[in-house]
Amino acid sequence: MTNGADLLRINDLSIAFPLMQGKLHAVKNASLRVLPGKVTALVGESGSGKSVISQTIMGLQPAITEVSGQVLFNDPTAAAPVDLLKLPRDGRRLRAIRGSRIGMIFQEPMTSFSLLHTVGNQISEALRVHTTLSKAERREQCEDMLSLVGFNNPARVFDMYPFELSGGMRQRAMIAMALICRPALLIADEPTTALDVTIQAQILKLLRDLQEKMDMAILLITHDLGVVANIADEVVVIYQGEIMEAGPVGPIFRDPQHPYLKGLMAAVPHFDMPPGERLKPLREIVVDHQTLLGNMAAPVAPAADQPEVLLSVRNLSKTFKTRNQDWKVGRAAPQAPAVDGVSFDIRRGECLGLVGESGCGKTTVSKILMRAVTPDTGSITFNDGHGPIDVLEASGDDLQALRTRIQMVFQDPVSSLSPRMSVGSILSEPFDIHKRGNRAARKEAVAALLKVIGLDPSAARRYPHSFSGGQRQRIGIARALALAPSLIVCDEPVSALDVSVQAQILNLLKDLQKDLGLTYLFISHNLAVVDYMADRVAVMWAGRIVELAPREVIMRAPAHPYTRSLLEAVPYPDLDRPLNFESAGESSVASSAGWAPAFREEAGGPGMAPFDLGGGHFVLARTSATLSEVRP
Repeated sequence: MTNGADLLRINDLSIAFPLMQGKLHAVKNASLRVLPGKVTALVGESGSGKSVISQTIMGLQPAITEVSGQVLFNDPTAAAPVDLLKLPRDGRRLRAIRGSRIGMIFQEPMTSFSLLHTVGNQISEALRVHTTLSKAERREQCEDMLSLVGFNNPARVFDMYPFELSGGMRQRAMIAMALICRPALLIADEPTTALDVTIQAQILKLLRDLQEKMDMAILLITHDLGVVANIADEVVVIYQGEIMEAGPVGPIFRDPQHPYLKGLMAAVPHFDMPPGERLKPLREIVVDHQTLLGNMAAPVAPAADQPEVLLSVRNLSKTFKTRNQDWKVGRAAPQAPAVDGVSFDIRRGECLGLVGESGCGKTTVSKILMRAVTPDTGSITFNDGHGPIDVLEASGDDLQALRTRIQMVFQDPVSSLSPRMSVGSILSEPFDIHKRGNRAARKEAVAALLKVIGLDPSAARRYPHSFSGGQRQRIGIARALALAPSLIVCDEPVSALDVSVQAQILNLLKDLQKDLGLTYLFISHNLAVVDYMADRVAVMWAGRIVELAPREVIMRAPAHPYTRSLLEAVPYPDLDRPLNFESAGESSVASSAGWAPAFREEAGGPGMAPFDLGGGHFVLARTSATLSEVRP
């Protein structure tokens, strides 16, 4: 293939960052291409150099960066290819290309949008810079693009602020901003990371449709091999800044040659794994749980006759009072229930998976369990063998005990770890708060916790910013383990991690559950991860649990149509199991209109209640429904 046939050709690209102790070579002699109208996926772990390459193409790399090689952009509207590296960083020619002929979708839309400007103001800025359109014409084009990316009321969205949009909507607005000048090349940096499977399928369908309509090429940067298998034409695999393997998507998936690519594929959880099979991360964590047992972190042994149910939740409801868009007038909008009559039990020693799309109420439930949010109705009873505790009414000694026995692992380890505290201080803080041990004992306990999660004791002197994403998440897990809790609430603990680090964390959680007898509430939107971790699964939609069953029943024979739609939206890293974009790309609100009558609630009709299908399998259905109407 000649350079003239490639829309983008990168030749021998090397990128280095000068540091006090020497140069950090982020990319080493990398070469790849993007063909016109095709999707090239750049795949690798966090820190492999993917995002640095995208920044360099756009001329957005830090000023101190040392760059060599070629980045040839063959714009169809230009007379000849241009080497982007030879253009002045802030020169007129590069600015004319950036945002106009090459668009970019950033990984985190909330940090990429300005909170002080409306969505329309930020999207129209590219038109103001690159065109001579009037203000009215710019607004018209922006509303057309917002409509194209799936907004039903683009005029209203144009005047909204980014914080008023959900994660999926913000990603759609980011796509509209990248495409407003109809570029020849779109760089998409992790466009679906941390989105639930249904929103992810909608975004992938949107990108595929826009690519066809606009005859646009895409450089897709991702660590999700399921996304790659369903949308890419060519694949480039990068590891520690070097290209390991490249070629068409067929040979790459059907006959991978490089051990690194084979290792990435083995680290992905999938639904066909036999019971008991472990994920194979590229780098194993050596877990030493023995150091935790018998030290000061261990709680007093509970009574011999421990109850089977550790946590019992009944009729939990929470409604957040909001105002409508006409807030200046102050008229109250209809109240929207975030959690609506949720009930479930968590048994001792099990992992209960809680799945559902963004906005269904999963995190609100976890915050209620941790007493960070007060519910409107409902009760929560916790009993780990020391006697039942009313979680919502606990005070004094009961509340102090409760806070040692229920801990949480947060979704984002960056924001949940204080940047001003060393790791040693972070891990010893629970002992300080609950007055356990003296200074020497706390130091010993911190060393033991670091050993459990596979980190050297010297890590105690370092700060969170000096660790990778996976290491920070392991530190978050160690903090949750510090007081030897009975129950750990895991809120999307691996959603933003690449597959190799994800495999490390999941294996660590399973090992700790087995060795320390832990109980988990595991909240996730990744059904393959839940299939690997959970013993039972609760599926949540619109604030309600619509199905609850043992893991193998939910994954193999779901009864509720929403559960089936969630499973259909999972992108498999398998070319023989392509994603059905027509059904998977439909929102759950739209698809609910086509559910069987037994699963639809209608005003004035029969109420909804859990229907017992036997074997611990419950599905939310009309009280008038029969077994034949709800049986899968």
